[in-house]
Amino acid sequence: RDAGMVLAVNAPSLEDVAGMSEGTILVSFLTPLTHTELVRALAEAKITGIAMELVPRITRAQSMDALSSQATVAGYKAVLLAADHLPKFLPMFTTAAGTIRPAKALILGAGVAGLQAIATARRLGAVVLAFDVRPAVKEQVESLGASFLEADEEVAAEGEGGYAKELSADQHEKELTLLAGAIADCDIVITTAQIPGRTAPLLVTEEMVESMRPGSVIVDLASESGGNCALTKSGETVLAHGVQILGPVNLATGIPVHASQMYSKNIVTLISEFIGEEGRVELDMENDVVGPSTVTHDGQVTNERVQNALSAS
Repeated sequence: RDAGMVLAVNAPSLEDVAGMSEGTILVSFLTPLTHTELVRALAEAKITGIAMELVPRITRAQSMDALSSQATVAGYKAVLLAADHLPKFLPMFTTAAGTIRPAKALILGAGVAGLQAIATARRLGAVVLAFDVRPAVKEQVESLGASFLEADEEVAAEGEGGYAKELSADQHEKELTLLAGAIADCDIVITTAQIPGRTAPLLVTEEMVESMRPGSVIVDLASESGGNCALTKSGETVLAHGVQILGPVNLATGIPVHASQMYSKNIVTLISEFIGEEGRVELDMENDVVGPSTVTHDGQVTNERVQNALSAS
């Protein structure tokens, strides 16, 4: 209760909020677009809530971007999980007992997690194919040694800040048709597609799962927001049609040393934006990082996107 600033990883409980003093600055992941009850509690308690997931994706704020740092961990760990569950080698081997063909991996979504998954799968020797609704990432995908899956007709949707946005119904159907043709030939599918504040888009239908070879593995990194695969269960491993479907949660805990190291750097760099040379707190809502990241301040909900989410709830 006596702390002037609370630094955390996960959003606090309502009981924790009740134990904080008025004017406390809370810096944490807050999931403010969906956790509206928490936002209201922070505003009512006159706590300044700064959400790590709302740090703007601008060049100056890259060292504060915890979404990216933790997505790096998740993308790397997802490939290790897939390799551990796949009953095959990932690289090609030429042995006296014959030649082992490399495994084929399809990465859906080429954001930070997807690009890290691509790089890790390539390092392990897999043949990698990737897809994203943002055509601009094609060059990044190919620079990592993967092939970019392209549609004959445009299936593109790039939103604010470089995030993907929701496709139209017609575009989504074209997307599913494209993916169905590629998935059947893959041993590993890693899905990373998420839309901030929305349910994760469906990319892998049950029919697609059924078309895969027995022993294939799907790792759904969007499991906590509904999942990209129709058969995903968050926090569980499902066996369906001979395919293992993993719905891991909080993958960063699987590599705690470097996940913590990166997150602490994100936090320290962010709070340096509003702590002066003499250690005084100087919150400037006109600051291009502090302003967009702040959810509640002085009893008010200050972020426009969060205000809209509250109105819709």
